[in-house]
Amino acid sequence: MSALVTILDDEPQIRTLLSEALTEAGFRTAAYARATEFEAALRSATPDVCLVDLGLPDRDGLAVVHRLALESGAAIIIISGRAQVQDRVTGLELGADDYIIKPFDPAEVVARVRARLRQGKSREQAGNTAGFNGWTAHFDRYVLVDDAGEEIGFSHAEGEVLRLFLDAPKRLISRQQMQETLGGAAGESFDRAMDVRISRLRTKLREDPKNPQLIKTIYGAGYIFLGDVSWS
Repeated sequence: MSALVTILDDEPQIRTLLSEALTEAGFRTAAYARATEFEAALRSATPDVCLVDLGLPDRDGLAVVHRLALESGAAIIIISGRAQVQDRVTGLELGADDYIIKPFDPAEVVARVRARLRQGKSREQAGNTAGFNGWTAHFDRYVLVDDAGEEIGFSHAEGEVLRLFLDAPKRLISRQQMQETLGGAAGESFDRAMDVRISRLRTKLREDPKNPQLIKTIYGAGYIFLGDVSWS
């Protein structure tokens, strides 16, 4: 069955434009004008990718993004007319995987949806559970479990960064490599979003922020994950 892409945007023309482009590309689509309708639909169908506008009539779009990041395994792409760097940073910090500014070319949206799905498919094939240094990461459930059995949830966006580290332990990962692997536009907003995600991962892994032992920053070069990793 083809992937399901949901569209949350209060502009009828945008919903129609995206629905037609995605359907022509072979995706199933469902479009909603209000957050309440969208969230009600999530109870009966789990999308693979969510396209979310920030200017919604009944709810703050950023709040919708944040809730999706915490509760859903779907990839999240913001589509918004807000073009300021701080808007993009905030969206990415709250858990979005990508940010597209209106007006846009529908072909670009289709390409970014495909890129997100390719990343998810390659990770599923590689395995969904990794153990490292007393922790177990379950990417199918988006939880970390410590050696005492306590569970700590992580967002889809945080999981992308964690998976990148776990796939390449004890190897330098540059900012450019992160951008090429995770997608999105390079620049200040991407760099700041990565900093926030890595900081949150360190907190969840109970790292000393002044002297982290697992995720080490190599200033001017990137990051190295120093754990011993086994996949299952």
